[in-house]
Amino acid sequence: MSPLRDSPIVRWMAANPLLAAGIAAVFIPTIWYVGQASWSTEQGAHGPIVLATGLWLFHRQWQENKPEILPGRSTIVAALFIPLLFAYFFARVTQIIEIEGFVMYGLLLVALYSAIGWAAMKRLWFPLIYMLFVFPPPDTVVALVTQPLKIGISHAAIDILYAFGYPIAGAGVTIQIGQYQLLVAAACSGLNSLISLSAISLFYIYVRHQADWRYALLLFVAIVPVAIFANLIRVLILILLTYHAGEATAQGFLHNFAGITMFASALLTIFAIDLVAEPLWRRFVTGEKAHG
Repeated sequence: MSPLRDSPIVRWMAANPLLAAGIAAVFIPTIWYVGQASWSTEQGAHGPIVLATGLWLFHRQWQENKPEILPGRSTIVAALFIPLLFAYFFARVTQIIEIEGFVMYGLLLVALYSAIGWAAMKRLWFPLIYMLFVFPPPDTVVALVTQPLKIGISHAAIDILYAFGYPIAGAGVTIQIGQYQLLVAAACSGLNSLISLSAISLFYIYVRHQADWRYALLLFVAIVPVAIFANLIRVLILILLTYHAGEATAQGFLHNFAGITMFASALLTIFAIDLVAEPLWRRFVTGEKAHG
């Protein structure tokens, strides 16, 4: 028997064809829409990776949870499914991608609950939460989180370059260096990749350190300062390129190279922090000196 046919998920869908057809009816059009609107952008480029790795985690943990499987209560399913279905139709008509993605995922969770119950879903908590990163968060939430960081990074970059004698100043959402003017939003657009970095790092941390949740939490907390520092370096490079090589060169660098470089550097920094911190954690916190 092929690995695909032997998959417990495939066997479950074959045993529940109506439920599988309903899942496909809401999943396929929405995920196609999300892919077109979000996955081609810097902010949502992690979507396909999260979907693939999330399904892999779900598949891996499914077999372990078979003893916990017990169909959910029909009254709870109906109470959740009906309003979510109306919300999904509303989102499809209005084409509000943020609402449609999360409501569709809510419908999938209700369908999953009806099939396996709450006890089994609790055992699958990480892949179910992790796959929320597939969908783009509302722009207002992203702006609320990143705008103060963008302004703070811009001010830090201005202070650093001013200390080195560069003719630079900032006012509001603009940075002025020499005869060039940069927008804070453009200079700090790399903060949009904070979501991508969080998703990929969270997967790495869970797979490698799920047994030690305190250390995993420590690594996850390190993601934000790492992303901020990496973006500061990106902004400094952009400003220096603009001043020394011209705006056209800087803009080309920003769009074609800076984003990938910053993301890769931040991810490698998380790996490096883990490499250094893990033996220290084992020695001084968990007392595994003899085994470290």
